Amino acid sequence: MMAAERGASANTIEAYNRDLDNFVLFMQRRREKIEDADTKRIKQYLSKLYDERRAATTRARHLSVLRQFFAFLFAEGLKDYDPTQHISSPKKGRVLPKVLNKQEVGKLLSAARTRDIHNDLLLTTLMEILYATGLRVSELVSLRTDAISRDGQIIIVRGKGDKERIVPLGDPAREAVAAYLDKYKGSLEARMASPFLFPSRGLKGHLTRAQFSNLLKELAEAAGIDQSRVSPHILRHSFASHMLANGADLRTLQQLLGHADISTTEIYTHVLEERLKGLVEHNHPLAHHDLASTE
Repeated sequence: MMAAERGASANTIEAYNRDLDNFVLFMQRRREKIEDADTKRIKQYLSKLYDERRAATTRARHLSVLRQFFAFLFAEGLKDYDPTQHISSPKKGRVLPKVLNKQEVGKLLSAARTRDIHNDLLLTTLMEILYATGLRVSELVSLRTDAISRDGQIIIVRGKGDKERIVPLGDPAREAVAAYLDKYKGSLEARMASPFLFPSRGLKGHLTRAQFSNLLKELAEAAGIDQSRVSPHILRHSFASHMLANGADLRTLQQLLGHADISTTEIYTHVLEERLKGLVEHNHPLAHHDLASTE
């Protein structure tokens, strides 16, 4: 059902299996079947996770998996009630995403251009696309050449659950892609053998996530930025935060990032709060006015 109806990715299904297996073991130790679990037993399981010092986010994920599992059993008539219906989710602390500021992103891009003197524009193209679109690293490295429109203004991204979305490219990214492809015109035969924008001789046929992460670490060192602060996901967060800071709305950002639920995008609302605060302080007629002086 998760694969056919929800379009869940292989990674999501594997994670769900792991969490359900963990609950099965919990039930088996009590000589009970998973489908016979009641509300009391599920609460005991969540308490066990708490005693094991599992993070609130981990416990919430386990409960989410159980909710979907028992909702499925109820919908299929395999259980006459949903035992998770009245169980509250663990309270999660608000964890703000780590981001780089615009100057630091600029240093990474400059370092990429410097290194590309010997690397055929690969690094610049990867970095420009990532910062222009906020793609997941798996989406970036597996981009197909035909995913880019003829005018270079948009790319069609195949994301989680095999869902497609359209993402525009800004001028710097368009120019980088055009220069990168032009560089390879002299080796057209080699490129014709691969459908990928960033081909590789490895098993996947394209640059891997690990290879790109290693390239990023090298760039961070060259740019004078702590390597622990630079990763593909941090650059995705940076793209999202900088977009919101410059006027984008949450719904637009949700579509660009490929989030199925806007609640996922809401981790960036602190940026909106700061922007709104700045707008009020700058534009409100009494923001810089000493009211006491008028009395």
